[in-house]
Amino acid sequence: MIVLGIETSCDETSVALVEDNKVIANLVYSQILTHKKFGGVVPEIAAREHLKKLPALFNQLLSETQVDISQIDGIAVTKGPGLIGALLVGVSFAKGLALRYNKKLVGVNHIVGHVYANYLAYSELKPPYIVLMVSGGHTLILKVEREGNIRLIGRSVDDAVGEAFDKIARLLNLGYPGGPEIDRVAKLGNPKAFHFPRPKMYDADYDFSFSGLKTAVLYEIEKLKKSGISELPTNDLAASAQEAMIDVLLYKVTKAAKDNNVDKIVLAGGVAANSRLREKLNEFASEIEFYIPPLEFCSDNAAMIARAGMELLKKGIDDGLMLEPVPNLFEMNEIIVGS
Repeated sequence: MIVLGIETSCDETSVALVEDNKVIANLVYSQILTHKKFGGVVPEIAAREHLKKLPALFNQLLSETQVDISQIDGIAVTKGPGLIGALLVGVSFAKGLALRYNKKLVGVNHIVGHVYANYLAYSELKPPYIVLMVSGGHTLILKVEREGNIRLIGRSVDDAVGEAFDKIARLLNLGYPGGPEIDRVAKLGNPKAFHFPRPKMYDADYDFSFSGLKTAVLYEIEKLKKSGISELPTNDLAASAQEAMIDVLLYKVTKAAKDNNVDKIVLAGGVAANSRLREKLNEFASEIEFYIPPLEFCSDNAAMIARAGMELLKKGIDDGLMLEPVPNLFEMNEIIVGS
């Protein structure tokens, strides 16, 4: 089965062709440089960039792969969660292709797409497993009990971890996006220089909270400035804050795995690219098997959407031209593939 994937949920425009678990091509245009000067994603600008880049990327995809669109079995497009303007561009483009070429069309839950990114690297992956979903918009623990059934068991009650990275990076006058910048400078710092709080780490549930950690970093910066320090120890502050967040993430997700008698943990989302997070997984490797997506599949991309959509197409699902984007799609207690 060959599926065309389209992803435009935030600030990456992407198209891909996936055949079973093999990626034929995965083209991604990042808008980071466009939004960098604003310190974050500007929704209207993001939608305009998608509108400008998506047709060109699609033509490039067909040209580079020499795949005739008549050969594909269906089209999968992100329907949410995400920015409404950005989602509209992708869904509208996918509808046009489905109508023009008489192809099945399925809307994919972006969160589910991140989970299925791992199948592109690990075709042997089978449920049950626990997912640590970490990105700029979401920090979640999911339990995949069987194919097509993904249950939410933990989430951040305030800031997502990626959002916390961005805010702390702003406090330290680092660039945008904050996650990669903190990862970069933290390698030069001492993660034990400052003892920042680990909120909710030992609570009985699997939920997270990162806003208090961000505030603790702010207070520490203010205290250092009042002390008359000539230069902030940015590397140490970044390393210590990063260590606190990663400690909480790994403690919570391994607790969830043990409590649910699951010995496999899957990472998903942009923050899964963090080098310290990947490094610290080794501390638990003797007890739990970790599946970590290749860096190219951590950030938003269309290959993961195509792979998740493939599961829907195999079931005969066709959302057709009635498909509409749902920006707040995640507001639910359970996530079912494509829901």
